[in-house]
Amino acid sequence: MHYATGRHMAQSVFRGAFDVEDVVGMVRNTYAGRVKFHDGDATIAPGVSLHLIGGHTMGLQVVRVATRRGWVVLASDASHFYANMEQARPFPIVFSVADMVEGYARLRELADSPAHIIPGHDPMVLERYPAPSGGALQGIVARLD
Repeated sequence: MHYATGRHMAQSVFRGAFDVEDVVGMVRNTYAGRVKFHDGDATIAPGVSLHLIGGHTMGLQVVRVATRRGWVVLASDASHFYANMEQARPFPIVFSVADMVEGYARLRELADSPAHIIPGHDPMVLERYPAPSGGALQGIVARLD
């Protein structure tokens, strides 16, 4: 929120990834007492934790989840695509390249293996984790565990 409502949004290169109505909605939810802020790493429930990565945006966090197959990290925008982290090729819209590249190592530390890291926007996720056949959720990954 600090980043999405701060000085950097005066520059189109940074604000381009944000929808102003979504940001305004978060401000409204904050004023309504519906938002809890976590500064850095935090456990939010048994087996679910947040971890500060930074990089793509200031303060970017990832979610780590304990599953039957081990610790899975939902990388979100810390790695848009598998190639970003596997080849150390940062996404081109980035607040801090240094934080993003260091974040790739942190993702590997947090996950039980590289196969336990789920990037935020890679269509290959649907290949690696196909939706259950015959279900109403075609094209949607239902389970990552």
